[in-house]
Amino acid sequence: MIVEYADRVWRGESDDSIVDAGMEGKGVQTITDGLGWWSGFGNVIAFETEGELLLFDTSSPFSAAQLHEDVRRWSRAPLTTAVYSHGHIDHVSGLGPFEEEGQRATVYAHKAVIDRFERYLLTNGYNAVINQRQFQAPNLRWPTSYRHPDVTYTDDLTVRRGGLTLDLSHAKGETDDATIGYVPEHKLLLPGDLFIWVTPNCGNPQKVQRYPREWVHALHRMAAVDAEIMLPSHGAPVFGRDRIRTALLETAQWLESLITQTLDLLNAGARLDEIMHAVKPPESLSDRPYLRARYDEPEFVVRNLWRLYGGWYDGNPAHLKPAPEAVLARSVAELAGGATALADAALKALSGGDERLAGHLAEMAALAAPGDAGVHRVRAEVFSARAASEQSLMAKGIFTWAASESRRRS
Repeated sequence: MIVEYADRVWRGESDDSIVDAGMEGKGVQTITDGLGWWSGFGNVIAFETEGELLLFDTSSPFSAAQLHEDVRRWSRAPLTTAVYSHGHIDHVSGLGPFEEEGQRATVYAHKAVIDRFERYLLTNGYNAVINQRQFQAPNLRWPTSYRHPDVTYTDDLTVRRGGLTLDLSHAKGETDDATIGYVPEHKLLLPGDLFIWVTPNCGNPQKVQRYPREWVHALHRMAAVDAEIMLPSHGAPVFGRDRIRTALLETAQWLESLITQTLDLLNAGARLDEIMHAVKPPESLSDRPYLRARYDEPEFVVRNLWRLYGGWYDGNPAHLKPAPEAVLARSVAELAGGATALADAALKALSGGDERLAGHLAEMAALAAPGDAGVHRVRAEVFSARAASEQSLMAKGIFTWAASESRRRS
């Protein structure tokens, strides 16, 4: 059944990605003898070998109890080993119920996972706010404690448990602490979040630095393994050497195109604004089910590349030492005839199909007259329309949050 399901996803007939966990709630699916796959927001790969249970990734704090229940239906073997593909909370937070059974597992991860956990403590409030906004989860609270790895490594590490070998290697991409896993006994590639069935998440506007060039290198390394099964930490399995290589190499091609275009323009002295609107992904790959911009999107990747290579100055001298946004907004509103005039202009731009301009005008109107309920009704209308027309979860989340802010004030 799982092979047929994966084939439908490959052909674009079913959705299963970081945005749509298509098999969530279906329990652990047996891939082959001793190998199981659990689908959720943060997939988990389970192994049973010579009386031991091993997990690659452990899912989120919100699904830990369900993960434990489902895995225990699949195997009663004691959990001895876990690997974190990276330190995001949807991959490192599910061990508690297993360890409450009385045995502490040995957890393996790249050494930078520990630095990530320390940063999460420093920015706990900020991480709560941005994830509430990104996922429309106003009651979300960011964790304040983390299950640290017991064994960390720098470049490569081989772990042997029971009859299995886990070859672990470090990569940068979505994060700086990523681990790629390969299990030769199953000819199994474990890419973590380096393949998530949508375009690479390397431009997220609210999160820390991503590493696009290193991500391309990691994709090529994974393609060279010649695995026969790939189980990502988000999205459906991929079966077959040819499909795995195609998915990884075309993802690398997509990303490398954005990198090349961006660096060419940056090196020519273009401003960020020019680059962001000029760079486009390859049209030849636009129909691939695993290259849809439904989570992150190309112009966010461009911004992230600028941040990585060009610093924070965007080339506009007015932005180097700007006036406060509210001061600028009040000045423009005065020139326009008041905040209401700006709001009217926003609605005109929206009805004319220029949603980007409408967003600027509506935001400026609200900054100029933060207590004006009518202005906030316009702002809510504009950003609701923007959210409705977007494909990426990140853009939808931010625009929906902005609309909700104004609805509360209108």
